[in-house]
Amino acid sequence: MHFSNEFIDFFKGLAANNSKDYFDQNRKTYENYVKKPWYEFVTQVVERLSVHDKKIKGLAPKDIVFRINRDIRFSKDKTPYKLHLSGVFSGGGRKNMRIPGMYLQLGIGEAWMGGGMYAPEKADVQAIREAILRNPKKISNLMEAPDFASTYGEIKGAKNKIIPSEFKEAAKNQALLFNKQWYFIKEFNNGEELILRPDLLDVIETHYLAGKPWNDFLESTL
Repeated sequence: MHFSNEFIDFFKGLAANNSKDYFDQNRKTYENYVKKPWYEFVTQVVERLSVHDKKIKGLAPKDIVFRINRDIRFSKDKTPYKLHLSGVFSGGGRKNMRIPGMYLQLGIGEAWMGGGMYAPEKADVQAIREAILRNPKKISNLMEAPDFASTYGEIKGAKNKIIPSEFKEAAKNQALLFNKQWYFIKEFNNGEELILRPDLLDVIETHYLAGKPWNDFLESTL
């Protein structure tokens, strides 16, 4: 098992009292039972996934993990801490979100795995749409691939109501041309159960491989 009950208990306590006082009082628990095992686990995930993508090899946890502190500058919710840990496993890590990879989020009631492109730049959106337009059969194969279909089911993302004229006719049959984001996500309803699974690394690898063909396609457009 990669994480302990103390990991779960820390986040339960934080959920009940999301404050700097609680965090400071429980900082040793956070350091020993949350942050340390999380960084060790991220290192293991890198080793496992780099077998399938050499660009991930050598990334350090600091290149991958997001801070537990929330950005509250423009949020009505002023609670200072997230109730989960998260990171991005891709060739660019968290500092280059243009490169498709795997997003992992572990928390109590907040567990996610997925991939794709969440924040493509304007030029990327055009390039991806052009690639979808050129490759209708490939897109069908990607969507209908058994592992992807059973694991994620669909491509999500915000859409444009108006798209460039060269895509309008094809978009009548291919709704993905309206997208300006292309990502896929699997939510786990019981985050605690997932966190404590002894085969968590295997679960992550399986989900990574199910989404890899889509990640490879999206990256090929960059």
